[in-house]
Amino acid sequence: MGLIEVNGIRVFAYHGCLPEEARIGGHYRVDVAVEGDFTQAEASDALHDTVDYGRVTTLVKERMAVRSKLIEHVGRRILEALKAEWPGALRWRVRVVKEHPPVPGAVDHVVYVVEG
Repeated sequence: MGLIEVNGIRVFAYHGCLPEEARIGGHYRVDVAVEGDFTQAEASDALHDTVDYGRVTTLVKERMAVRSKLIEHVGRRILEALKAEWPGALRWRVRVVKEHPPVPGAVDHVVYVVEG
């Protein structure tokens, strides 16, 4: 088994329940991990035998561009897009980080993690 991680995909997006969040937006980071059998890619050295990091990044940015009220919703949307792009026996993990959420007190970030 192998593990691929694409970490720190930085996106400016407009997610949140508050009207201000829809207007002013905020900073997000997304981490994606995929576990699976990558022995074919190890042997072939061919991009088509693995998960393309550039395509992962593109899919994340496309899904983050669609406004959601909840990061749980956008996390699921990203996960489903990845699974649709690379169907099969892969185990995905998507971590959505919302930086400096508009909540009472000083909060650095909130995180939602979804797996499938």
